[in-house]
Amino acid sequence: MAELTTVARPYAQAVFKIASETQRLAQWSEMLQFAAAVASDESVAQISQGTLYDKEALAQLFIDVAAERLDDEGRNLIRVLAQYRRLPLLAEIAAVYEHYRAEAERTIDAQMISAYEVSDAQRVKVAEALAARLGRKVNLTTTIDSSLVGGAVVRAGDMVIDGSVRGKLEKLATAMNH
Repeated sequence: MAELTTVARPYAQAVFKIASETQRLAQWSEMLQFAAAVASDESVAQISQGTLYDKEALAQLFIDVAAERLDDEGRNLIRVLAQYRRLPLLAEIAAVYEHYRAEAERTIDAQMISAYEVSDAQRVKVAEALAARLGRKVNLTTTIDSSLVGGAVVRAGDMVIDGSVRGKLEKLATAMNH
């Protein structure tokens, strides 16, 4: 996986540079996400990894499928990726690009998994606390996992805050076994 990121990074950097210079970060996110979805389609993936189509025909096929969702620069990216047989990297390019975009916009995606439904007020309070701690705007999503018994687990990037009853019981069991 790290190898894919290494190969995808220069493409993502180039796209991010273009998107930053033209102030079109959101538009490029949409184009990359759509292109990645097309590339991950099973039939498109088989075609792009095979040698049945030459590089130009492969690029044109891909562009025809995604035509209305790509602008001229997006189509040029597809042509470059097809030229070097890199279309299967689109999902990784999109992921690396999103990382660069989040860094530039000082945002972070966070997930709160709770044992019970979370109110809007609680959601706002958690997002504000995370924003203060991380110094970034937080995009918080919530899910319910009743196996937590009570409390919640919050994940933001590499940070994990486990305030669940299950997590506390696991810590207690570990401490008692040592």
